[in-house]
Amino acid sequence: MSLNEVVSAQRVHIGFFGCRNAGKSSLVNAVTGQELSVVSDTAGTTTDPVKKSMELLPIGPVVIVDTPGFDDLGELGEKRVARTRDVLRTIDVAVLVISVESGVRDTDRELLALMEERKIPYLIAWNKSDTEGPAMELAGVLVERQFWVSAKTGQGVKELKDAIGALAKEEKEPIPLVADLIRPGELIVLVTPIDSAAPKGRLILPQQQTIRDILDADGRALVVKESELKLTLEELKDPPAMVITDSQAFKKVAADVPEGVPLTSFSILMARHKGFLELAVEGVAKLDSLRDGDRVLICEGCTHHRQCGDIGTEKLPKWLASYTGKALQLEFTSGKGFPANVSEYALVIHCGGCMLTEREVLARMEQAVEQHTPVTNYGTAIARMNGILKRSLSIFPDLEKKVR
Repeated sequence: MSLNEVVSAQRVHIGFFGCRNAGKSSLVNAVTGQELSVVSDTAGTTTDPVKKSMELLPIGPVVIVDTPGFDDLGELGEKRVARTRDVLRTIDVAVLVISVESGVRDTDRELLALMEERKIPYLIAWNKSDTEGPAMELAGVLVERQFWVSAKTGQGVKELKDAIGALAKEEKEPIPLVADLIRPGELIVLVTPIDSAAPKGRLILPQQQTIRDILDADGRALVVKESELKLTLEELKDPPAMVITDSQAFKKVAADVPEGVPLTSFSILMARHKGFLELAVEGVAKLDSLRDGDRVLICEGCTHHRQCGDIGTEKLPKWLASYTGKALQLEFTSGKGFPANVSEYALVIHCGGCMLTEREVLARMEQAVEQHTPVTNYGTAIARMNGILKRSLSIFPDLEKKVR
């Protein structure tokens, strides 16, 4: 798969963490063979996370993340540390950089504890190992995870890079979008509304990815607008194996697709792909017990410009008001923003998360669970509000049974 075919959310995210002046930026440049980060002897040169999408052999498409020192000071320093904590949510493989000149600090141990708590595969890079002094070792960490390197001379950098690649390959394969649900030769009809909120000149990412997944499974993809769906189905000699629709067209599409044809949405498939569909199905029941004044958080992972007809800020609020009949307090977030405290919300409705890494999406879901806040996603909620949730989950019998 070429570099241009892989979006950021699908790349392996490799983060470099540590104290100020541990040599993180220098080591990033040494590992990548590029001047990605500004390097200086002044502590705290990196003031914000630096991200770079690139091809890193032998891993393939990756995102390299260089972070500010986790021991940064002052009010601004605290904000930088908070940004670094946020970055940890997105990381697939972490490298904790420790300078042999300063040794292990409490900050290093705190970072290590966070990586272990969040089950992030990690390596220890003892930087500046070309300087004189005894070789250090971090007790309690397998020696196979520790590397003695020098960003200055290149010592041990290849070995560290190979180890990063090995850890990245150990990460589990993501759940397919739809490839495991279809057989070679089957026809899948995709319904993609083109309205004022649709991106000009292109399809949205879940639609692109689903088409590719169908082709990879040797299936056939037929793409139509919702206005052309009924005629298209009538003209087909045999019914399609499945219809997949954009969630906002669920009601019309459900009316046009015969009951015997499996029907679901891109958003539902994306939630399964990211690993939280079961949680979304469990949480959607909260829609039926919302009360006046309840706070509902609507989260979108991307940062597109809001337009007339936007699904998150315009259509969902209207459907919620109509379905619940309640005066709800709706709040919205987009992009990387997600509240640290969601316990005050009666419900969180999240997008499918196509622009977020699986680890980042699941971290948000786990946070909601830990704070006892029901969470669902756009597609599941819209299907529920249109009375077709069981039908939209018929391709997942175990989940269909859970619909109350």
